[in-house]
Amino acid sequence: MLTLLAIPAIILALYLFIEFHTAVAQVSGSIQVPRLQAAVQILRDDRDIPHIRAANEHDLFLAQGFAEGSDRLFQMDLTRHFVYGRLAEWFGPQAIASDERSRNIDVRTVVQRQYERLNPMQSAMLSAFADGVNAAMQKQPLPFEYRLLFVRPQPWSAQDSLAVGFATVLNLADPYQDVLKRDVVYRLRGPNGYDAAYPLTDPKYDVPLVGEKRTAQSTPQRARGEAGSEPLPLGSNAWTAGAALTAGGHALLANDPHLDLSIPGIWYLVDLKAPGYHAAGASLAGTPGVILGHNDALAWGATNGTVAALSVFRAVRPARGVAETFGVHFGTPVSQTYYRDARGFYITRGARSYLVAWSAVTNPRSPLIAFDGLDRAHSMEDALRALSSYPGPTQNFVVAARDGRAAYALAGWIPNDPLWGRRVHDEPYRDFAPLSFATLPHVAPSRNALVFTANNKMYADAYPFRLSPTFAPPYRAYRIRQLLHEANQKFSAAYFSGMQQDTLSIAELELAKLVVAAARRRPALLEPTERKAVEELKNWNGRMSPDSRAATIAYAMRLYAIENDPSGNTTSLLVGAREEARRPSEASDRVLLRKTLGFLRDPNAATEPWGAAGALHMLNPLSSLGIPWLNGPTLPGNGDTYSIHVLGKNFSQSFRAVWDAGNWDAGGIVIPAGESGEPGSPHYADLASTYVKGTLVPLPYTDAAVAARTVTRLTLAP
Repeated sequence: MLTLLAIPAIILALYLFIEFHTAVAQVSGSIQVPRLQAAVQILRDDRDIPHIRAANEHDLFLAQGFAEGSDRLFQMDLTRHFVYGRLAEWFGPQAIASDERSRNIDVRTVVQRQYERLNPMQSAMLSAFADGVNAAMQKQPLPFEYRLLFVRPQPWSAQDSLAVGFATVLNLADPYQDVLKRDVVYRLRGPNGYDAAYPLTDPKYDVPLVGEKRTAQSTPQRARGEAGSEPLPLGSNAWTAGAALTAGGHALLANDPHLDLSIPGIWYLVDLKAPGYHAAGASLAGTPGVILGHNDALAWGATNGTVAALSVFRAVRPARGVAETFGVHFGTPVSQTYYRDARGFYITRGARSYLVAWSAVTNPRSPLIAFDGLDRAHSMEDALRALSSYPGPTQNFVVAARDGRAAYALAGWIPNDPLWGRRVHDEPYRDFAPLSFATLPHVAPSRNALVFTANNKMYADAYPFRLSPTFAPPYRAYRIRQLLHEANQKFSAAYFSGMQQDTLSIAELELAKLVVAAARRRPALLEPTERKAVEELKNWNGRMSPDSRAATIAYAMRLYAIENDPSGNTTSLLVGAREEARRPSEASDRVLLRKTLGFLRDPNAATEPWGAAGALHMLNPLSSLGIPWLNGPTLPGNGDTYSIHVLGKNFSQSFRAVWDAGNWDAGGIVIPAGESGEPGSPHYADLASTYVKGTLVPLPYTDAAVAARTVTRLTLAP
């Protein structure tokens, strides 16, 4: 028998169930939208990807804002609140600490200055997009997450899209906190100790793309154009081949950015067409245009440059600060004082204060300018001109043009700071001029070009600038190069897509071999559980496959060794272990075995197959509030940080794309979850199975291909 107390809970559950299934956007029929100049068609294919066809650019970007606002409004709004430091207005006191960190940077002023530097066409694009988002707020059902939190969205502004874009700047730049950590190591251990803790790269696997030295022992090279502590696992892969190296006679390009995986995902797939404009690929949810993808003339991809973008100085903070107030949902507002000036912003650690000088804050320019240039580029030369104005976060760009040429360029604002982020400056503030685009590593456009990038050091020793405190380890880049040079055939889109599925982890494989060798020399040092683990490793092929227990053990060994070394990272671990193995002793073997196999002392240590141990749970941001039913499916571990195919723990390929330049209906792109951010939509997580299988799905581009795949048609009318 129901109690009186149970009735309200049942009513609430029924209400939420109804809201969950009815708060889904309209995707067919007709909707009248303010400020449109002419009717617009939003054609959605079987994956729910919108193909927008408009009579002019104003209506095109307004319709894009409407589509993204219809599908991803809550996600966009959540990102906006995070960047502005306003999460506590939704989530209460538990979000104050995050807000306090976010407001070290005065993002509102930054994006306003970015906006003022846009040309009239770009500011009109942002304004039209904002009008579309606001129309979606009025015309479509509001995401039911707002009802869960008892909040409502505020109108979207042009500057808000720039703020959403700034989230990636914050995510991809070398954090000032890491500069402070490296500074401690440098001061305690000196230059030699620092270099041991933070190697610039792993020399055994270093594969520089620019100025590479040729030796008799090096892997045979294909023709190419003339070349001009463990970081967060923010990586990506990208490679491209000119038409002379491909079976189809077109340049090919592959790209798979690696990010923390959640649901909904960061990327929104879209195809945009109006007279004089046609681009398709991945848009950052909340921003207009296409960020990574292609247009009629060329395709482009990117990986994080992992270079130093900011400088940190010991400094006395200004006498006067600015008080910031934080709204708190169902709570009392709180305040904090921040210190900023024209040179940067100030932070305090203990009794010391530091000035963080970063051009993204002191000389703000939006990356939108360069991406809009890529969207509109008619040639390789147009693309490189657009990249020359790209402010950052610093990226390795690969480009494949319809004329058959391929190219590479590092782009972004890189201050010529002699410390390169390795430590804090003791001397007074200096304004370091940026390196010119022409001096940055690049490979000139060529039909014979074969280029690749995976966040690794891209230059050989003769290059005059260090650029980075420590590059991402070169293991993925080395493996990409292996597969490119082992092809023994001209490349195809299918071969590039197959490379994206490769799960061989060179780093874990070498570590496993070093541990097995030490165990064979010192069997008496092993406990029973350790002997069993070593037996699993003896015949392991290095692949982080779902059915492999050895993969789980190898991953756990590497992670355990790093976590128990205050300045540890994979590069320093492998370089050090490799050096010790050249002159093995009982003491060095004992250290290696304890450093790696020590995780087995925990009776709960995971030794099940990697598919289970490395499983990735696609969490919705509201899961932190104890709301698990918004989460997506669990994906099996399959590859990890140092294999080309990355799918483990909470980190994965945020999309996989292969573009066949000029044959745009071939190739394709896939995302891990679904196009819709609405939990009640059938397209919330419907693409996960395709993603796990590794299937590459074409993105229709020509009118005929779009018409053949169209499932729903929505007309936006003035």
